[in-house]
Amino acid sequence: MEQKRVAVVTGASSGIGLETVRLLSGAGFHVIGGARRMDRLVELSRETGMVPLGLDVRRKESVEAFVQGLPETVHVLVNNAGGALGLDPVAEMDEEMWLEMYQSNVLGTARMIRGLFPRLRHSGNGHVVNIGSVAAIETYIGGAGYTSAKHAVRALTETLRLEWLGEPVRITEIDPGLVETEFSVVRFGGDTARAKSVYSGMTPLSGRDVAEAILWAVTRPPHVNVDTILMRPLDQARVDRVHRHGGMS
Repeated sequence: MEQKRVAVVTGASSGIGLETVRLLSGAGFHVIGGARRMDRLVELSRETGMVPLGLDVRRKESVEAFVQGLPETVHVLVNNAGGALGLDPVAEMDEEMWLEMYQSNVLGTARMIRGLFPRLRHSGNGHVVNIGSVAAIETYIGGAGYTSAKHAVRALTETLRLEWLGEPVRITEIDPGLVETEFSVVRFGGDTARAKSVYSGMTPLSGRDVAEAILWAVTRPPHVNVDTILMRPLDQARVDRVHRHGGMS
């Protein structure tokens, strides 16, 4: 009997990560999900059969403990953990928020890659998917902290593609535009009304839309590397250009 491919998903307790767990599990992967909210992970585990493990990518010790609980062979790593905080201009930046965004988006991604690379290589057919953002290629007023972090994720991805040339490990970056998840709720400190206004009058992407792109990328033949997928809602032309009920904003 053929052994199931092993997939690790970070930020698996909600949004894109949760939908990725659902789709990968449904496609026959043995999925291990990591996140800080263990109650949600356990609930998702009951639904999908995913193995839930506590993980905070911002903390080196947490990543190391998480990696120790993984099988010797891992085929897919989906680096989904991350997020944005605040919308302060550079001249008024909150250093703690900037540091938090770098810890989760950049260093957290790098820690996971460093920790899992031996397992991915051992598989003979490894694949890393980094969840970036249109913020990796664009900037906008008030977004310097987040766009800087996502630009760094893109630089990390492109560097790995050079460093891993000849290794049996593919790397893909998926850069979504507006996706309606808990992203904006977190960004605005739990202000759900403000978060909801981000998607007002337009149809955003869903977490499942992005998860379907992830599933497609990791199920291509081993010789096919999907470098980048840039995806936006039809109602969005760039970060700060959105069509809302016949008007532009």
